Amino acid sequence: MDDVDHMRRAIALAEAVRGSTAPNPWVGCVVVPANTAGSTFEGATAPPGGPHAEVTALARAGEHARGATLFSTLEPCVHHGRTPPCTDAIIAAGVARVVIGVEDPDPKVSGRGSAALRDAGIDVTVGPGADDVREHLAPYLKHRSTGRPWVVLKLAASLDARTAAPDGSSRWITGEEARHDAHRLRARSDAVLVGAGTVRADDPELTVRLGDADQRQPLRVVLGKAPTGAKVHPALELTGDLGAVLAELGSRGVIQLLVEGGAQVAHDFHTAGLVDRYVLYLAPVLFGGDDGRPLFAGPGAGTIAEVWRGKLVSVERLGEDLRVEVAA
Repeated sequence: MDDVDHMRRAIALAEAVRGSTAPNPWVGCVVVPANTAGSTFEGATAPPGGPHAEVTALARAGEHARGATLFSTLEPCVHHGRTPPCTDAIIAAGVARVVIGVEDPDPKVSGRGSAALRDAGIDVTVGPGADDVREHLAPYLKHRSTGRPWVVLKLAASLDARTAAPDGSSRWITGEEARHDAHRLRARSDAVLVGAGTVRADDPELTVRLGDADQRQPLRVVLGKAPTGAKVHPALELTGDLGAVLAELGSRGVIQLLVEGGAQVAHDFHTAGLVDRYVLYLAPVLFGGDDGRPLFAGPGAGTIAEVWRGKLVSVERLGEDLRVEVAA
């Protein structure tokens, strides 16, 4: 295996803990000993207060870490937080080479982690598998670079872009597999946001229901005032400019925000250019006509030149439905 192969394995380890590490990044680490063919030692970031990926992998490697190569998706931390610096553990373990996917944009780390390792005589390489790591860590990289969360807009609709029948009776347009995937999307998010109108109309719980009693629940956020007795209580209620809302959530450690609607909130985030990723669940259903609830409220593009165009990331079949992911 080459450097990129080991980095992809580190990404897979990190993916398994995504959604459980905020406000810390989800990081994967692989230690490859110098003289033990085929054996590797792995780690991933624990929930806040627990060991970071590098520390876990090194502990599992023990004496095999001396002279080894360590692969980490993100630049190792060099500052004291809830845990000691990972750079200290790497140096103490006698690692000979460190391969880093991307540098950490956090000012407390950026470039300093790599410098500390090099000062200790460790060979440091930055960049193998970087494109894959940037995609994987995009929410964290944005949060640390801008102070705002990565915004995912989730939409579920018929093929003719209706989210419900005119009488509101079509609560479930998509099937069970798509709805289960939507709960996984919630589980990977640090907060879920809806407008007060959606709370009044649908009274959603906005919780993750995947059958795990220990599942971490995202912060529930309502734009406006939720009615007394709503299932979202207690929720964080915010008003005002959406940019200020995102800054507030970012300051609370929200790395990924899932926006679930309805049509007015979706329109406002979309037209303000605040969405980083669109996730659409499309059911093989046609309402027909021009009534029913649309995906977006308000006027759209007047000409083809004004049409918004994104970049297709993936298309996946979930039962009878499609999951379409689009990058802004």
